[in-house]
Amino acid sequence: MFNFVHMKPSITSYIKFSFQFNTEKLLQDLTIASKNTWILHFNTGGYEGDWKVISLYAPNGEANNIFAHSTENAVLKETPILGQCLYFKEVISFFKAPILSARILKLSPQAVIKPHRDYQLGYENGCFRIHIPITTNMDVSFILNDNSLKMLPGECWYTNVNFIHSVANMGTTDRVHLVLDFERNEWSDALFFSMAPEESFRPMPLDNESPEMMRSTIASLKQSNFPIAKELIATLTEKLRRLEGN
Repeated sequence: MFNFVHMKPSITSYIKFSFQFNTEKLLQDLTIASKNTWILHFNTGGYEGDWKVISLYAPNGEANNIFAHSTENAVLKETPILGQCLYFKEVISFFKAPILSARILKLSPQAVIKPHRDYQLGYENGCFRIHIPITTNMDVSFILNDNSLKMLPGECWYTNVNFIHSVANMGTTDRVHLVLDFERNEWSDALFFSMAPEESFRPMPLDNESPEMMRSTIASLKQSNFPIAKELIATLTEKLRRLEGN
C-alpha cells in the first residue's frame, strides 16, 4: 500500500511573461528621459559603483523623489518626465492595476548591487514588481533566490524581491530597466495564476522576518533621507521589539 503525500508547490520567485514590449520605442523614451538628471540611489551602502534612478511616478509628482513607496499623506502622480515619455505611459497603462511606483534604474559598468531582500514586496503581500529591460549586455548577472535570470530588452519579468537577490554589471555598457510596482487586483490575479499555481503565491517562511532580516532592512532604510524611510524604520523597530519581547 502506497502513501501519497501532497506537496505544496514552491513559492514563485519569478515569472517571465510571454508578451514583450517594443524595444525601439523603449530606447526612444529612454533617450528623452535621460535628458533629465539621474539621481544616485539612496541606499549607498547596498551597492558599489554607480546605480542611478529617474522617477516616473512619485509622491506629489516630485521628480527628485526616487523612493519606491509613498507616504499616506502624499498623492502619487506622474512626474513631468513621464509626461514626455508616451511609450512608457503606454507600457504602464498595459497593466490594469493601481500603480505604486515607476522608475528607470541604471546600473553602470562594473557596478554591483549587493545581495539583499526587500520588505514585503512579493505578490503574496498584495503588490508586484515588474522589470522591463531597456538596455543590457551579456555580462550582467541577476541572481534571485539562487537562480540566474537573463533578462533581455523588451521582455517583461515579475520578481519576488522578498527573496535574496543581487545584480552585477561586469560589461562595458549600462544596464537600464523600467521598474514598475503595482497593487495586486483581480486583473493581475488572472495574469499571474495563468503562469503559476495560485497556491505558489503564499507568504515566505517566518525566517524572512527574522530579527537579522529586520535589522538589515532597518540599516538599509537609514541610508535614505526621505520621510517615508523614517516611518518604515519606526514600524520595523516596533515589530522587532515585539518579536524579541522587549
